[in-house]
Amino acid sequence: MKIALVHDYLTQRGGAERVFEQICKHFPTADVYTSIYDPETTVQLGARHVHTTFLQNVPGTRKYFRLFAPFYYAAFRSLNLKEYDLIISSSSSFAKGVQKRPDAIHICFCHNITRFLWDTNTYLREYGVYSLLQPLIELIFKIMRRQDFDYAQSPDYYIANSTTVAQRIRDVYKKEALVINYPIADCRFTFSDQKDDYYLVCSRHISYKRLDIIVEAFNDLGLPLIITGEGPKMKHLQAQAHSNIKFLGQVSDLERCNLMAKAKFVVVSALEDYGLVPIEANASGTPVIAYGAGGVLDTQVAGLTGILFEQQNAQSLTKAIITAQDMDWNYAKIRDHAIANFAEAVFFDKVDQLIGEICSSKSTHQEIFKT
Repeated sequence: MKIALVHDYLTQRGGAERVFEQICKHFPTADVYTSIYDPETTVQLGARHVHTTFLQNVPGTRKYFRLFAPFYYAAFRSLNLKEYDLIISSSSSFAKGVQKRPDAIHICFCHNITRFLWDTNTYLREYGVYSLLQPLIELIFKIMRRQDFDYAQSPDYYIANSTTVAQRIRDVYKKEALVINYPIADCRFTFSDQKDDYYLVCSRHISYKRLDIIVEAFNDLGLPLIITGEGPKMKHLQAQAHSNIKFLGQVSDLERCNLMAKAKFVVVSALEDYGLVPIEANASGTPVIAYGAGGVLDTQVAGLTGILFEQQNAQSLTKAIITAQDMDWNYAKIRDHAIANFAEAVFFDKVDQLIGEICSSKSTHQEIFKT
């Protein structure tokens, strides 16, 4: 069986890219495709040859890849994948639109619907160009939404990373999705039951991550907080933060893992589609304080792996922090829960079983989505 692996673009190192990196390692002989590839800024694919589209040679696309959004579907539709029996796309936007021959199978690991099209204000509000050009952008996006819906019908099967994303796929694309929670690279995380006196945030500094809530809460509490990551909201957050809050910017994977292992708690205030950070924290033996909506409902057990706060505001977060401080945490059980449910081996056992059922034609489409 000839397999192609396809990802939206490989120009950054986010959660979706880390999952795609694991998929590539699991299928070492598969051919890899993407729209734009910058090996210096994305996941490690070793010596793998990465096939790209015509956008690869357009000046500025690697740095300003988001500005070329209207051209991505044309780029992916131009790929010739007719020699492949199985296409596995990893997509939160465009890669799901690739074409295949009629008897081939396309399985889409969908990280989310195309969020900037269907939740535009939340996703783009911190970008000044959106406010300036909103009427023109909305006109373009109206056309792109029709394209997105049409091309979303291309995959034969959808795998969603959470029940939240599966529901969005049903609501927006009118397609059924099987939920298989995505894995962490569990071998990278070090367990520690010796915690230092600080709380930790690992996040991009953009509006929907709601780091403003965390800064406000820790300003009031005066507890030590370390924030890693970068983004357009970074300077604003730094201006609001008191001296008990430290911003480290972008850190190495090794430093990030060490910080997670030693933190008292990892704090998450966003409504995450899925969210790898809480699971990574748990794999380090660290409990999580998270906003109780979205993907964390699939991954966290209140009282065992962390605390969930009900309202997305500083007051609700503050109450959760105080509650968490007074609880006894079994760090080994936190780690065990993460490994038992979200390790790579667990994930790929499920994926291999599903692909086997699909490709053997022993199970119908309806039977597969009843599992």
